[in-house]
Formats: sequence, structure tokens, C-alpha cells
Amino acid sequence: MKKIIYIASFLCAALLAGCDDFLTTESPDFSTDKYWRDKADVEAGLSAVYGQLDNRTGSYTVAEVKFVVETFRSDEMVKGQDVNNYPEWAALYGFTYNNENSSIKEYWMNNYNGINYANNVLYGIDKVQTSGEKMSADDENHLTGEALFLRAYYHFKLIMSWEKIIIRNEYLTGESQTHKALSTRTEAWDFICAELDKAGSMLPQDRPSSEAGRVTKGAAYSYLGWAYLTRAYEESDKKAEYLGLAEAAFNKVTGYELESDYGSMFDGTNKNCKESILELQFTNSTADGTFHKHVLHFWVAPGSMSGWDEIRVSDMMYNEFLKEGRIAEGNMYDARAYGSMMFDDPYYYEGGHILGYNYDDIYDENSATRYNYRKYMPSTWSDYAQNYVGTNMPLMRYANVLLMKAEIYNEQGHPEKAIPLINEVRSVHGKLPAMTGSDQAAVKAQIEHERLVEFTLENSRFYDLRRWGKLDEAMKADGRTGFSASTHSFLPIPLMEIQTNNKINE
Repeated sequence: MKKIIYIASFLCAALLAGCDDFLTTESPDFSTDKYWRDKADVEAGLSAVYGQLDNRTGSYTVAEVKFVVETFRSDEMVKGQDVNNYPEWAALYGFTYNNENSSIKEYWMNNYNGINYANNVLYGIDKVQTSGEKMSADDENHLTGEALFLRAYYHFKLIMSWEKIIIRNEYLTGESQTHKALSTRTEAWDFICAELDKAGSMLPQDRPSSEAGRVTKGAAYSYLGWAYLTRAYEESDKKAEYLGLAEAAFNKVTGYELESDYGSMFDGTNKNCKESILELQFTNSTADGTFHKHVLHFWVAPGSMSGWDEIRVSDMMYNEFLKEGRIAEGNMYDARAYGSMMFDDPYYYEGGHILGYNYDDIYDENSATRYNYRKYMPSTWSDYAQNYVGTNMPLMRYANVLLMKAEIYNEQGHPEKAIPLINEVRSVHGKLPAMTGSDQAAVKAQIEHERLVEFTLENSRFYDLRRWGKLDEAMKADGRTGFSASTHSFLPIPLMEIQTNNKINE
């Protein structure tokens, strides 16, 4: 009989929306002009803006909202057995959702809550500077840049999942302002790009460790580059222009390096490392009654590890990780495979590489699957065996900048400029030799492979496929028969918004 690993359960009730000390402040009361007095009030206001980041509004919402909306629509995963107990999650996986889906609604609401808080902070900065304890010019610039970035970021998250969105860029003084029409996609992109560019000009280049998690120039220009790269495919008449603007933005992302230990960026041992540009902050500490943890470790873990079996590795993803064979250092597969999943490989049969256990401690002939994700699991069994964990989630890494720059160069007809960037990521993260092939088609195929194995479960896959025009092809290959790109490339406007916004259909 194989060993079944049991975990003692315990409950933790507190659900707050912060990350580090700066982000632990509860949402302040913005309802009165008297609130905005000084820099401390502005920073308290910003903590509320950060509190909505990537649906981190509670210990479960990152998984149940962010990952359900972003990951369940991709071909890198197969739904686990427990998903069928939650029809609205299963609907996103099967593309049978409608505009009443609760995960879709909450994703929309949380991003617009973040936008509303950012608008409040921008208003508050003006109030402090005109009638409060005036801040220094540097403080004003940095805090304004921070609020502008976050407002743009939340709009960016929305435009990536909805074909049209509402641009909300003003401080609300009355109920009538909540009624607003959808903007065109071009109008939304223009707004987002202008905001990110302005934020980049105002934000600091770097921050001390005490401000980990707060945004910098690198974050603004990384997302500006991603925005322009996406527009280059969507607005083909301006493709050359937008590729150039994307390249220019990425060239401003400086001071970062690839991290040699790929897996350490996801297991809690290397938070906010030299590769990290923007990272969702969590902590195991519960000092002062704060609670900033999540449950994603149980979402990816199999039942034999007392996991909840929500997200499994798809066969396509497993094969993609191993398709180049044992060409990495030490006669191993791509090192990113070991940093992302547990699978039947000699590496896992000794040495306790699965949180102190070996492969045959976890799997046998009765296992529902022979491989599972390990990304976002903590590094030790004692940390894993908690109901909640404090591992961070990278949102933007330097590897993403390098591979998007490679894509730009290749689309501009310069595969020779793309290849060194691809090989840098392969060498440092995959422990792999240089890619083979040198023409534009070979480089494009390599970029698609590298992005898949590099960013699995980092929620870019669906958007990559849409950018490349390959959603139908990928979903058909994955057996997702309910999918049609003409219907499911974007999400429906939530019914709640339609019912409460009198101008939504104008």
C-alpha cells in the first residue's frame, strides 16, 4: 500500500487585504474631504488600492476569482475532480458561462473597486497639496505615479478579458456618475497607455526592501510594453508603430536580472528577487492580527497530499515540458519542468524532492493522475501542512520582458536579435543549450514554446493564444469542444453592471 499523507486541519478566520506593513491598513473612509490631511493619509489610501490587486481581497479569492477566470480558460490545465462541485467554476472551464457567473462578476467588481480607490487617492493628493500638510515634490510625484499605475493596471486587467470596458477616471461625488457608457477598445487602450507612460515618468527606479511590493518605473514600462505589443496584433494598420513603442517601453525596464533558481521564485524562499518587477505579496506572519495568506497550494496538490485537486497539469502541458528531451545540465529535462510540476522521473524517486517525500510516497497505480503542479507550494512540509500559506505570486518578471522583446524583434523581421534573448532565458531558467533554428518561423515557434513552459500558471496563456490568433486551434486540440473564438475570446459584461448602469448600452 502506498503512503497517504494526512494533514492536521485548523481554521484561520481573519481575512484582510494587505501584504507587507505598508499594505496592512484597513480601507480608510474617503467619504469626507476632512480625511485628506497629509502624506500618511495618502499612503493609507494607497493601501486600499493595493488591497484589490489581482483579487487578493481574501484568502480564497485569489484562487476562486483570479485563477478561475484567468487559468480555467487556458489549455495548460485540466480541471480536477473537485471542480464539478462548483458549477460556476466548471462553466468557465467548459465555456458554458453566462453574464451571471459569480467569478466573472467578482473579477469585474474587484478591479473597478481598485480603480475607484485610485481615483480617491488622486483626489486626496490634490486636497493635501492645496489645503493640508503639503508633501515634497518627490513624494507627490511618487505617490501620484503609484496611483496612476494602479488605476491603469486595473483597467489593463479588464481590457484583457473584456472586449469593451468603462473608463472610470474621476472622483465620484454623486450617484449619477456611476452611469457611464462603454468605451471603444481603442479609447480604452489609449487611456491605459497614457496612464502607464505618465506613471513611469513619476515613479522611482527602485525601492528599499521595506517597500517591497510597491510599484516602480520597471512595472509601469513593463505593462506599457505589454499593452503596445497586444495592440500591435489587434490594430494591424498600426502594427509597426506599436511594435516600436513596445520596444521603447521595454528598453526602459532596467536594473533586473534573471534568477538562476527558477523554482525559488514560487515556493516562498526567494520573494521579491532580482528578477521580480511586480509581485503579489503574502506572508506567513500574523503579527498584529494581520492575515495575508492564500490556499493555492491545496488547489494544485493531489488528494494523496490532502490537496483539493482543482487544477491539474494538462497532457499538452506535460508533453511540452519534456518535448526537448534530456538535454539540460545533468542529463535532465528542462529545469522549469521540475520547478513547475511533480512527475515520474528519477529525480523525484530519491532525495525527498517533494517537500521531503519521494514520488512513490505520493503516487501509485490508483492515483487519479501521474503528475501535478507544484508551483506556489511552499518549500517545506511544515509550511505546506497549513490551511493557508504565505508564498508570493510574481505578476511581472524580467523573463517576460525578455521574451516579449524577442517577440517584437521577430515580428519586426529580426529573428537574429530575438535569439540571444530566448537563449538567455533558456540557459538561466531551463539550464538548456541554445535553441536550434534561425529563421522567423523557427523563432516564432520557439517563443511560443518558451512562453508556455516559462509562465505556466502565471495566467498569460489565454491572452498569448488570443494575441497569436490560435485560440480555436489550441482549444480544439485540448478537446474543449464548447469553445469558439468568436464567442469566448472575451467575457460578457456582468448582468449586475447592465442592471445598475443606465448608460451601459449607449
